[in-house]
Amino acid sequence: MASKRVTMFDPPPLDDSKAPIENVLELTPILDIGPDVFTNTRPLWHPPGARGVYGGSVIAQCLSAAQRTVPDQFFVHSMHCYFVLAGDSELPIAYHVERVRTGKSFATRTVQARQRGRPIFTTTLSFNRINSGGKKRVEHSTRMPEIPPPKDLPASRDSRSPFEVQNPGTDTASKDIPIDKKRVDHWVRFRGHISELGGRQAHLAALAYMTDNYFIGTVSRVHNIPRFSSPIALQRALKALKNPSDLDSEGISRYFEELAEEEASEIRASTRDGTLTANKLSSIIKRRDSREIGMMVSLDHTIYFHDPLGFRSDDWLLCHMESPWAGEGRGLVMQKIWSRDGVHVATCVQEGVVRLQQDEETRDSKL
Repeated sequence: MASKRVTMFDPPPLDDSKAPIENVLELTPILDIGPDVFTNTRPLWHPPGARGVYGGSVIAQCLSAAQRTVPDQFFVHSMHCYFVLAGDSELPIAYHVERVRTGKSFATRTVQARQRGRPIFTTTLSFNRINSGGKKRVEHSTRMPEIPPPKDLPASRDSRSPFEVQNPGTDTASKDIPIDKKRVDHWVRFRGHISELGGRQAHLAALAYMTDNYFIGTVSRVHNIPRFSSPIALQRALKALKNPSDLDSEGISRYFEELAEEEASEIRASTRDGTLTANKLSSIIKRRDSREIGMMVSLDHTIYFHDPLGFRSDDWLLCHMESPWAGEGRGLVMQKIWSRDGVHVATCVQEGVVRLQQDEETRDSKL
């Protein structure tokens, strides 16, 4: 029996002259359907525990498709997205671009990502021509918080993830402060060197890809609810792996080891002296309530690109996340992103479903 085709066309060999993220986000035109229709060149990643493909890949590929249809010197300044259905990693995605308007200073595009003819994701993007605002301008930006710089470590060559993350140890997610004042900070950079051929568009698409990284998960972190609170929860996450190409056994182990260490760091941060012993861990676990995330998925995602020329995605970017509100089974998170030298690169907003495992559901799951 023939295996399922997860891309419409056979993927070409990886291009070593490009950064891993450029290969991940590569698109192939579907000329038989139309001039502005594209598909993913390579299989898309389905993260362990997620309901579908990584949302950042669909966001970024929609941006990549739209960028192919705008004039030179037009760069994206805003992107408003809605997640409609979970993307299936066992099926190719078709990206349909509509050229809504192209003016002298602004251009508007919509993109629908479709599987089996149904939209799974939709976005409207606005592009601005560089230097169209005139010489006299109103300018200000939010100053980057004082965060320890990233450690000067050699870039990892682990190609299973196109970017790497460093936690500066300044998170207040586990601190005894009001929920709406807690924050989560981390440094992110993409592996390798984004090519000159990819240009500014590749840096913007990479940034879009990264903005969905554990975004809505900030809600659970500020409430100190672990992602995998039990072996059963971990097994559910492992069973969610649909595409064998997602991760091999070594990759799965590394993924969950990183999550476990991240949660251990958060627990250590909640102790007075920053150490973690068996007795302390037992005491902390007893103090924790029994809440467990039942469902956490993104609903909508907005990116405001402030300075499309003022950063490199293959250099360190600081991501600062806060959650001003959660309720009615939803949560809202704000994210600000700065370059290493303090340029305010982007501001993002995401709302998602955040539902706890209910007692009756827990009982039924044991039957």
